[in-house]
Amino acid sequence: MEKGDLTMKKRMISIFLAGIMTLMTACSTQPEEQKNTEHTQSATELEDFDIILDWYPNAIHSFLYVAQEKGYYAEEGLNVKVRFPANTNDALSLTAAGKADMGIYYLHDTIMTIAKENIPIKSVGALVQSPLNIILSLKEKNITSPADLVGKKVGESGSIISEGMIKSNMEYVGKQEKVELVDVGFDLMSSMTTGKVDATIGCMINHEVPQMEAEGFEVQYYYPNQYGVPDYYELVLLAGTDTLQNNKEKIKKFLRASKKGFAYTKEHPEEALQILLDHQNEENFPLKKEVEQKSMDILLPVMETENAPFLSQNANVWQNNIDWLKKEGLIENEIAAEDIFENID
Repeated sequence: MEKGDLTMKKRMISIFLAGIMTLMTACSTQPEEQKNTEHTQSATELEDFDIILDWYPNAIHSFLYVAQEKGYYAEEGLNVKVRFPANTNDALSLTAAGKADMGIYYLHDTIMTIAKENIPIKSVGALVQSPLNIILSLKEKNITSPADLVGKKVGESGSIISEGMIKSNMEYVGKQEKVELVDVGFDLMSSMTTGKVDATIGCMINHEVPQMEAEGFEVQYYYPNQYGVPDYYELVLLAGTDTLQNNKEKIKKFLRASKKGFAYTKEHPEEALQILLDHQNEENFPLKKEVEQKSMDILLPVMETENAPFLSQNANVWQNNIDWLKKEGLIENEIAAEDIFENID
């Protein structure tokens, strides 16, 4: 697996669906904890709050570390502990099981898991207002739309969601069944650079693109939601329904402080980047300042837009993606947007 590859977290939801209910009754491996850096109150006076990341720290998590560093969580009475996932689905499964207060995870995977397993969890905020996932290729391949994939090989990581997106893309341009999908595991980038495939789905515009450019590759891409896939939030904040019912104020405190952290990140991106780099996990996922800087430049405009404040959610976005997953045969049960998300003032 490529060390810098974020796509591991996109591995098939079907891998963990069978075991998720077991995790809800018995906690498995505990992810590593990130050292708390809040100083405005002693830790003994604060209420612990555990959040599990979708992956190791990178630019999209900067607001968390800024809120820690600046004491915003402590001002709300929280001792926030940032934990890394030991398994790709920990952010969802352990949060649903009450083993963490919050997790960062993917919209489509969240819908599918709730629809299939009815796990007690809801989204309480959208980290990004649009997709980060792209269909990526080397510039020399001249692939700028699904029509250019006809007769080509597209690498993916065994994700039924990625397969559904390519299917929708090809149907949108009237070219269904004319592209070959190749499971390349986690080797999305190297499968392109070695010529094993012509393009990939599952790479992120804020990570793989700046990383490949830093390595000297010219790339091009398009977004799946440009061709038949509805707009969606790439990552969302999840909270267990038990916590929402019995301790919603704790969630409100976290969200208030997180919004302050994001506002500071927008106003002071260079300082925020350095705070992130100071909290990186060098052993498992070392960060390159150049890559994370470009990532930050890409992320900030889509984490908050003119019409969508940071963490805001729209019922139509959720319902459109529920409908799309059902259309593609990826879920069967009836489910409504209000079953999956909740806006908290």
